[in-house]
Amino acid sequence: MKRFITFCLITTLLILSGCGNKNDDNVSVIGGADGPTSIYLKENDDSGNYTQIDQETAKLMMELDDGHVIVDVRREDEYAKGHIPGAILIPNESIGTEQPSELPDLDQIILVYCRSGRRSKEASQKLADIGYTNVYEFGGIVDWTGEIVTD
Repeated sequence: MKRFITFCLITTLLILSGCGNKNDDNVSVIGGADGPTSIYLKENDDSGNYTQIDQETAKLMMELDDGHVIVDVRREDEYAKGHIPGAILIPNESIGTEQPSELPDLDQIILVYCRSGRRSKEASQKLADIGYTNVYEFGGIVDWTGEIVTD
């Protein structure tokens, strides 16, 4: 029921915001404690920024079959102790000014996390600076309430 109400609210807001000259490509959903709670119009200014989201929104985004990738930017030993299912490891220290081979699509949705949120913010900014356009940072695994796996 909560998802239906959220869907109706988002749909209504999208319809109302559609009265201007913006299109749906400029709309991003940002979360709150109970799921997506607000919508903002994202400017296509290529400013090299990433979007910070909460973990509940990250979970909702992970449920979508949209070709997203989850990136863990901790060290290899931290990753081995436990990570979010499906996450790939690209340590923050390894991200420089060149596009990582693990992320060939600059427009792919990239969900980034670390242990506490500091390295994920650094890595997200580096990825945005490289040219990635859909980088979403959602903090640290220490606060993660979802599933964690080891390999």
